[in-house]
Amino acid sequence: MQSPSAQADVQQFSLPAESNSRTGLPFGSSLERIETPLVFSGFQPAAIQQFSNQLQAYGFVAAQGGTAAARPEDAHLVPGDMAGMVLVQGDASINSACTVTAVQADRVYLCGHPLMNLGNVAIPMARSRVVTTLSSNLASTKIVNVGGAIGTITGDHLTAVTGKLGAPPAMIPLDLTLLVPGDDSSKGAVREKKLHFELINHPKFTPLLVAITTFNGLTQNSLYGEGTTLHLSGEIRLQGHAPVQIENTFAPGDTLSPDGLPIAATMQNVFTRLFVNTFEPAKVDRIALRVESVPGRKSFIIESAWLEKGEAAPGETLRVRVLLRPYRGAARVEETTVRVPEQVARGTMLRILVSDADLLNRASRGFAFAGPGSGPTSLDQLIALLNRERRNDRLYVGLFVPAPTLLWDDKELPNIPFSQINVVDGRPTPGSVQVLRESLASEASIPLGGPVSGVISLNLQIR
Repeated sequence: MQSPSAQADVQQFSLPAESNSRTGLPFGSSLERIETPLVFSGFQPAAIQQFSNQLQAYGFVAAQGGTAAARPEDAHLVPGDMAGMVLVQGDASINSACTVTAVQADRVYLCGHPLMNLGNVAIPMARSRVVTTLSSNLASTKIVNVGGAIGTITGDHLTAVTGKLGAPPAMIPLDLTLLVPGDDSSKGAVREKKLHFELINHPKFTPLLVAITTFNGLTQNSLYGEGTTLHLSGEIRLQGHAPVQIENTFAPGDTLSPDGLPIAATMQNVFTRLFVNTFEPAKVDRIALRVESVPGRKSFIIESAWLEKGEAAPGETLRVRVLLRPYRGAARVEETTVRVPEQVARGTMLRILVSDADLLNRASRGFAFAGPGSGPTSLDQLIALLNRERRNDRLYVGLFVPAPTLLWDDKELPNIPFSQINVVDGRPTPGSVQVLRESLASEASIPLGGPVSGVISLNLQIR
């Protein structure tokens, strides 16, 4: 079943009334563009189904196939042979294949139609072979094995797909490690499974391919099981830039949605933000992900919070206690401290925010990705903002003072005088500037080992 957005994009061509009468088709019948088959090898249908709407929106339909060892004669193409794009390879693969139309020296012409109509590209080209054809009057299906890489797909246009024989372009390595407690977990024993994939580097498809590959590699792993808390960590290395650090924890939910799906969504979101940046192409060198599975559902709700006293002097340190309610567990109290800044004037009312990571991110950074003019102005600044986002498995306590904070690109300028704000506002091109009415003076966090949700706001009077 196609999603509404996918149906809206389907091109239809009406048939003449004479054709309808000759063929016996109903009045108003039309022709639709044939969907592009993607050959999945090493993927379970249940994993592909989670992304079916996105695949259909691109005009793809999933097909089962396999991979074969490279042969010396793979690059010896003649018209009528099969070749196609390699989107993912390694412990699982995603490919597309179609018929070779012509070969001129090292130039290859395929399909006679577009695969995705991407224009000029640099995607590995591989030899394919049809194992058998399942005939049908409606739509025949070819079972295809994909062989070795033989060159580069250089163009994907309306009339043909073009390629060049030779060395294939580099792909993005993705290493995924899953760790689960061993049979004797009391002694710290763990079982480990490592998977390796390689993906194309393309702004439109890499985020989706990362999500599908990560989700399938995780949920179809022999060590994986539903009903566990998953801790994701890792990094994305980019050419010429600092790595993007990945760390979050995901607890199982009460719906029928697979527990590993939020991990795939997180990775797709991060890559989308990297690839849609308007500053420069994000050239990814390597992706390394590590998922640790902990039995049970470890999540917490903030129920209450209180200060040891409602008044404090400048420079004083106060204890903050928080009542947490674990999932199906007894309530527990966590304690941390906050320090009142020395320069706070007497009589000032401060605000202490006890919250999860998302709410403190919003309170201290505003809406950094809300729209034009409110975000970073370079890829380095975007990476810095991504790395500064707080982790969802920690309880945060932030102390806010009633002094404006200036957010300029990826920099935070707390307690800034109004005169400086006016100077910045008067610049012809001030860049990405936001002003928050409060400044985060201090912050403390407590790791809990599971996602935290909720917020409590407390007032503190300075005497």
